[in-house]
Amino acid sequence: MAIVKLNNKAVSNATAFGSITGLGSMVFIKKLTASSSATLSFVDGTDGVVLDDTYKEYVFTFNNMHPATDGAKFTFNVSSDGGSNYNVTKTTTYFTTYHQEDDGSPLIQYEAGFDLAQSTAFQNLSANMGNNNDDNLCGELKIFNPSSTTFVKHFIANNNHVHQTSAPASVEPFAAGYCNTTSAVDAVRFQMSSGNIDAGDICLYGIA
Repeated sequence: MAIVKLNNKAVSNATAFGSITGLGSMVFIKKLTASSSATLSFVDGTDGVVLDDTYKEYVFTFNNMHPATDGAKFTFNVSSDGGSNYNVTKTTTYFTTYHQEDDGSPLIQYEAGFDLAQSTAFQNLSANMGNNNDDNLCGELKIFNPSSTTFVKHFIANNNHVHQTSAPASVEPFAAGYCNTTSAVDAVRFQMSSGNIDAGDICLYGIA
């Protein structure tokens, strides 16, 4: 664990750092671990998950997400009915930075095919991922004030992952948007666009 000093005080974690600086703390809520899983879902009030007005910001971290299928994309959607349906209307934006292992095709570009315009579909959080044994995805998704019944629900996500086997590369996508509903969002689901989530951990934190 990283140790930092603030006013000559050693601080070893985010919660302690937040309490000293007044910036708030990052409170661990729940970890889900994939094992050939079709989906990983966080539902408020289920199995210790908190996704309500306890916090105004929630952070999901992705650690070593590995697809079973080469070329699959990592995606998410949200629910406003306790996880019965993951079909909340979203408008989003998406761009990518990319650099191949052979030093070819470096780029940064908007991905018009990966955004949504008033759609209930799952939002892509990655390009086509590789499924070699050492290929994976790591990153995070932030959702702001999901329990609000006044405002739409904004989110921001970014990660780094290995592009699919035919064109191995470092890919860093940036996705953002809003869930266009004033109903409370009370569940979040993650899945691959095809095949299972072979392995990986997703952790949920609340920002106090």
